[in-house]
Amino acid sequence: MIATVPEIPLVNLALAFLPVLVVVVVHRWSIGIGGTLYATGRMLVQLLLVGYVLAAIFQTESPFVVLAVLSMMLAAASWIALRPMKEKSLPLYGKSLLAIAIGGGVTLALMTQGVLRLEPWFLAQKVITLGGMSFTAAMNSVSLAGERFESEIAGGASYAIARKRAMLASLITITNSLLAVGVVSIPGFMTGQIIAGIEPIIAARYQIMIMCLVFGAGGIAAALFLVQLKPQGSDEA
Repeated sequence: MIATVPEIPLVNLALAFLPVLVVVVVHRWSIGIGGTLYATGRMLVQLLLVGYVLAAIFQTESPFVVLAVLSMMLAAASWIALRPMKEKSLPLYGKSLLAIAIGGGVTLALMTQGVLRLEPWFLAQKVITLGGMSFTAAMNSVSLAGERFESEIAGGASYAIARKRAMLASLITITNSLLAVGVVSIPGFMTGQIIAGIEPIIAARYQIMIMCLVFGAGGIAAALFLVQLKPQGSDEA
């Protein structure tokens, strides 16, 4: 089976926006807010730009370029993770940065160097793509954990109780994905590979790796972030 993907003509791609347009109209009619139109437009611009940027970056043979891109992704993810939290301070950003760097970075290193055994180790096309998945998973888990932790503390819960509940909340989305994959949904990465002509069993192995990447990065990052939120002098576990 030859792995080739036909190019989608722009005219055909425009048809994909028809259901999006319906949602935008319904959203504006029922709520009176046009935020979905902005989000759709931003998505379009960002993906077109990133397509051109990645095309150039993937040609690099410099590990420093790859590390620089990963560093920018990490810095942005660490700040975005704090978005739902009321407190947005430099010390808290440092905790988010550390949690995502370890959770997302170590997991990424394991997958690219241990599972895939990339040659060279900084192969941009794979390292940056998987890095985006890893840091995004870590970012989302830290965000969910932080928001829930704040809510629990504000409600009078102790650190130990707030940490446990926040940890559970941070893993709901990822755990649901693990339970639903192959039964309710075929993940986007696996779908893309199958469409590209890759054998389903091979695509499944890659998807298993990605699910482990996402679950590991998210869970480790959330746990590390919550540990750092422990009040100084507290003897709670």
